[in-house]
Amino acid sequence: MAKWGQGDPRWIVEERADATNVNNWHWTERDATSWSKRKLKEVLEGLVVEGEAGRCEIGDLKHVEGEASCNSRKGKLIFFYEWNLRLSWKGTVKESGEKHKGSVEIPNLSEENEVDDTEINVSKKKGEGDVLKDLMRTEGTTKVREALRDYLKALKTEFTLGMILPTKAPAGQELATERKPSGSTVQDSVTPQSLDMVGVKIPTVRIQMREVFNSPAEELYSIFTKKELVQKFSKCPAVIEAEKGGKLQMFEGCVSGEYTELVPSQRIVLKWRCRSWPDEHYATVALNFQDLAAQSEVELECKGVPVSHEESTRQCWKKQYFEEIHILLQQSKDDME
Repeated sequence: MAKWGQGDPRWIVEERADATNVNNWHWTERDATSWSKRKLKEVLEGLVVEGEAGRCEIGDLKHVEGEASCNSRKGKLIFFYEWNLRLSWKGTVKESGEKHKGSVEIPNLSEENEVDDTEINVSKKKGEGDVLKDLMRTEGTTKVREALRDYLKALKTEFTLGMILPTKAPAGQELATERKPSGSTVQDSVTPQSLDMVGVKIPTVRIQMREVFNSPAEELYSIFTKKELVQKFSKCPAVIEAEKGGKLQMFEGCVSGEYTELVPSQRIVLKWRCRSWPDEHYATVALNFQDLAAQSEVELECKGVPVSHEESTRQCWKKQYFEEIHILLQQSKDDME
């Protein structure tokens, strides 16, 4: 028998608050089927294809058969998915104004094939209008492949938020990670620092981001504090009690927390956590709003993020918050015009 403290680290549990799946060694699985069906509808329905021949639009996802799951083993994520999809499309010939309908079939979207190699079949109901069929076979297929990539990207980032549990790090370990700004309005950085111990005893890191939006700070503040606006950009039911001590719950319960400070149009501070983090562990999120000329800037500071969740947390704020808010603001602008 191994002496105390000299055993296989896969089984050491005494310093993990939850003592669950220590060091992510054991196999865990999460069913992504229902989530995938919603995401596939979101990315595929409504796609518009335009060309010299005319204009087409993809309609309903008529048939969706298959399954998807994500598994964690030895600290790595493994994805399984297999889908048989059929979509409807309709279009109008530019010169004649004739209208035609058809379908798009994707018989085997799976992890065994790259998206570029996935079979996509376009058909049209009887009659003339092959110019639209050709348009869908070329430009339409390209758009569909882009949408499928968006689904797979979301599956590997949005859906997996919180699947890799924090592991025990040696005392005094330091994180020294530097990233160069990408040149876009989003500037991500991780501040080199000794690992904080926040809540339960796990190593954590601080994330800082900045984003510029085409709206005044007052409007942007409302998007983070009004339930109807939060539900619009998150595309999910939400609990938003924007007052000190008020509760927050988003993304089907994947994210939850509490408002601890609110200064209208200027600042929001939250206790914020992912559902799969160790029990009672929260990060502290501060959002500072600043008016610019015809725009506003949000500065995000997220302190106490488990080290193993650093990248997924950054992607959550970038993809599920900031990018979706940009889309919401653009849609509001288009509606006004």
